[in-house]
Amino acid sequence: MKIAVSSTGNTMDSQLDPRFGRCAYYLVVDSDDMRFEVYPNESAAMGGGAGIQASQFLASKGVEVVITGNCGPNAVDTLLAAGIELFTGEQGTIRDVLKKYATGNLKPSNKPTVDSHFGMGAGTGIGRGSGVRRGMGGRGGMGRSFNTSGNRSVKDKEENSTSGNQELENLKEQAERLNQQMKSVLTRINNLEKL
Repeated sequence: MKIAVSSTGNTMDSQLDPRFGRCAYYLVVDSDDMRFEVYPNESAAMGGGAGIQASQFLASKGVEVVITGNCGPNAVDTLLAAGIELFTGEQGTIRDVLKKYATGNLKPSNKPTVDSHFGMGAGTGIGRGSGVRRGMGGRGGMGRSFNTSGNRSVKDKEENSTSGNQELENLKEQAERLNQQMKSVLTRINNLEKL
């Protein structure tokens, strides 16, 4: 079975990206042998419809399960229409989330966890600047297959060292965007409480 996880990086030790449609990468893992392919998210910079495009892309790859943090209504509808089982509200490393799935410790969801266009709010910067991520793959958006059994080539090891630095930068950018988003949410909560 193919399981897609929204990810901040391109390894099993990367953190799950809480944004489904605007994550940096999708790791598509074969649950039988834990081999995986990495796909840079080409939809992340879209003005709208990123979740729908991401859902359609994953469906075209034969994905049967999606694990992510948050998912908007259009993406949820598209995933469910494609027969893809959705798990939201997750966090941690890709490896840890997959272990939770394998042991039956995740609950499926059929409801959105955020509004449409989540991550595109005023001043949050979510989704902006993702052109850097899109170019990281250097493979024209094509996925790469990795063997997690430790039989990686020297080239893969060199690329992972370089990508580790890039992943660190991506995580810093993501933390800043999440911090800005949190401030925006808290401001909205305060304004609503004053009503």
